[in-house]
Amino acid sequence: MKDDLVTVFGGGGFLGRQVAQEMMARGARVRVAQRDVQAAMRIKPLGGLGQTQFVAADLRRPDSVARAVEGSNIVINLVGVLSGDFDAIQHRGAANVAQAAAAAGAKALVHVSAIGADPESPSAYGRSKAAGEAAVRAAFPAATILRPSIIFGPEDQFLNRFAEIIRMAPVVPVISGATKFQPVYVSDVAAAIANAATAPDAHGGKIYELAGPQVMSMKEINGWIARAIGRDRALVDVPAGIASLLAMLPGGPITRDQLAMLGRDNVAASGAPGLVALGVAPTPMAAVAEKWMVRYRRHGRFAGRAKA
Repeated sequence: MKDDLVTVFGGGGFLGRQVAQEMMARGARVRVAQRDVQAAMRIKPLGGLGQTQFVAADLRRPDSVARAVEGSNIVINLVGVLSGDFDAIQHRGAANVAQAAAAAGAKALVHVSAIGADPESPSAYGRSKAAGEAAVRAAFPAATILRPSIIFGPEDQFLNRFAEIIRMAPVVPVISGATKFQPVYVSDVAAAIANAATAPDAHGGKIYELAGPQVMSMKEINGWIARAIGRDRALVDVPAGIASLLAMLPGGPITRDQLAMLGRDNVAASGAPGLVALGVAPTPMAAVAEKWMVRYRRHGRFAGRAKA
């Protein structure tokens, strides 16, 4: 592992920063590849002298992808989008990364997909994730494919987004309240990625579904957040018809495709190998999340929780 060069596509993002730190802690040199290089510069002080590199890369341009992986032993692709051109990024872009990794002679490729990747998915997001997985396996058969559930952490756009809504609103509307999730801690996902990347003989060619230890509905998650930040709120289910109308509004709170995604539970398949198979113990949300959600309480860390 020491002195390996690891190219991380999307290394400056929420998950990418954790992955970069994990790889650097193991002695690797990390090359962060993404469109906006400046956004990734906060990683530089986290490594030792000469341990970080930065390169501009666009998954839609095979030439820039090839330059980014040149000389790399390990390639990790974290790039995904929740709106926009899913096929360009999550299918053709994933194919470009896998083809470039194979051409560069990389010993390992870790491709991060998502639970819900399915060619028959009702959402374009899910279908593009499945197409990306197929393209990766075709170009780099020994790739490890990881499918996380919703990822939470100090800088996430999941728990923090709902906490801000709950902090501000006396009544909280909940879309698809019965849909189930298995939230997974960002540090656990980063450790799983690093373990897969550094042991391709053990994990290559396999698919893992990364999920936390708890299955919770969307409404249960909102209720847990409300209690954690000491806000006694009424949670109101949004009827399906109204949710569909909201999804049709330009700039609305949810897109049609996201609503379609919420039509299916986002939990690991029964019997699917996951974090434990990659040497990582799943972290319960309650064990860590309150440490950063305290800022949403009325009096910060000096405030108590709302009664259940």
